[in-house]
Amino acid sequence: MTGGVGFEELSRFYKYHFTQDNVTPPDTELITVSRTVGADRIIDEMIYKCTHTTEIDYFLPGITPTGKPLEIALVGVVAFRGDKLTFEHIYWDQASTLVQATIPSTNTRRGMTTPEDAPFNHETIVRHGRTESRTNLLHNDSYEGVKDGSYDPSQAEAGYGYNPSEYNLNDKQNPAVYSYGAHPTQPYSDMAEIVEPYDAARTQAVDEKPPSSVARALGFSSRFLAQRIEDKKRGVVRQRRPYAVYVLTTAMLGVLIYELVLNSKNQGTPISFHPVVNPLLGPSSSALINAGARFPPCMTTVQGLPLDTQFPCLNDTANPPDRLCPLEEVCGFGGFHNETPDQWFRFITPIFLHAGIIHFILNMFAQLTAAAEIEREMGSAGFLIVYFAAGIFGNVLGSNFSLVGVPSVGASGAIFDRITRSLGLISWLIGSTTIDQVGRRLAWMVVELIIAFAVGYIPFVDNFAHIGGFLMGLLTGMVLYPIISATTRHRTIVWALRGAALAVAVVLFVVLIRNFYTSDPYSGVLILLHP
Repeated sequence: MTGGVGFEELSRFYKYHFTQDNVTPPDTELITVSRTVGADRIIDEMIYKCTHTTEIDYFLPGITPTGKPLEIALVGVVAFRGDKLTFEHIYWDQASTLVQATIPSTNTRRGMTTPEDAPFNHETIVRHGRTESRTNLLHNDSYEGVKDGSYDPSQAEAGYGYNPSEYNLNDKQNPAVYSYGAHPTQPYSDMAEIVEPYDAARTQAVDEKPPSSVARALGFSSRFLAQRIEDKKRGVVRQRRPYAVYVLTTAMLGVLIYELVLNSKNQGTPISFHPVVNPLLGPSSSALINAGARFPPCMTTVQGLPLDTQFPCLNDTANPPDRLCPLEEVCGFGGFHNETPDQWFRFITPIFLHAGIIHFILNMFAQLTAAAEIEREMGSAGFLIVYFAAGIFGNVLGSNFSLVGVPSVGASGAIFDRITRSLGLISWLIGSTTIDQVGRRLAWMVVELIIAFAVGYIPFVDNFAHIGGFLMGLLTGMVLYPIISATTRHRTIVWALRGAALAVAVVLFVVLIRNFYTSDPYSGVLILLHP
């Protein structure tokens, strides 16, 4: 719903809550024929279908149920300000409703006005005015947070004295629709029954279940194209709160506390000052390795590095180290199975680790701002897939090409992928943004790329993880980023690019993981240093 108001909430209001006392026949069906999205309002043309088995206060007050089928043409005008509803109007032809229910008969209808040619008082048939419709939405608990309770529309905005033709898109008088602000000037006996034809192929039942989060991520939506485009322009996102970012940040804070406690337990201080000072105000390299940092000797056999090689113990504070421990003890997590390094989970655990307090603050600032924005835009499911794919691939790439003896930690690789998406690179490649937006976003992207690569030279932070996160974020983001296709040709291009991006992502994962376990990880470093 444009303005941040949910389509389902508005549909429920149309179907149930604009009838007095919420009296609605059980077989009620509301079908949207068309929807036009304007700058500050939405105009819906609908068919209200039901069987007159219960009294309907809004349409037929005081009329005993007749059992007749009714199809009532409605025009709903909903205005919004920001992400709040400000007022709404609903119009319909009361005469057509009475005729469909065969109430009253022709003679009775002619007797309803005195004298014959005097206009019939519309309010004697329907007492429910516009203000009550608006109040119904305002005070109903199910719409808490949707309606702007502080806003009181003027008489003009509420529609009093306004002819409904003013809301007609073609700016033509429509005799089928009347409002309380413009009562009909002829008796019902002179009104022709108006039945608006509609194409069933173009209709959409509002009770239709919305697509799943995965389907929405792939671009499927039950909303009209014009509405989706308008939502995109106005910055309306899929969800209000980045819950996944909150959970990830909380988990990473807990892991950082664990790292500091681990270092304090073994060295006496939470922050490592011996044998070397950690400039990021964090634990020692041995503590990071023991906590789950990416460290190839703990993950696979490294040529030239015997399994009985000794490493500084967690409690070593001398420089050079005078307390040495076997690799299996330093790696922790219960050691190795069959005495062979096999801790594959170190492709994942570094995402939750940080080299120190400064490293944590920098990453969480980016995560709680830009990454949170992306989650609201993509939804939690799509965001988590891209987040972990980028983070894991960053560690896979770093394991193949970074220095073997240096541990690496941080969510930088996972957060790094958001640059390719939040700043519009994917939208630019697929062609869904304007030129000025792309130029501005690409300029910011270049600045952030430079800063991010500069951060990669800090100890325990790996630029290969940044590169891997950037690349995998681009590929998986292209697959899952919500793209609005206005034409069949554009949709075909988008799906072709998505298929190609998914194939490349799978191939990169398979090739690099296989290379890491079948080749010497250190050989990649030698190739880079001595081509």
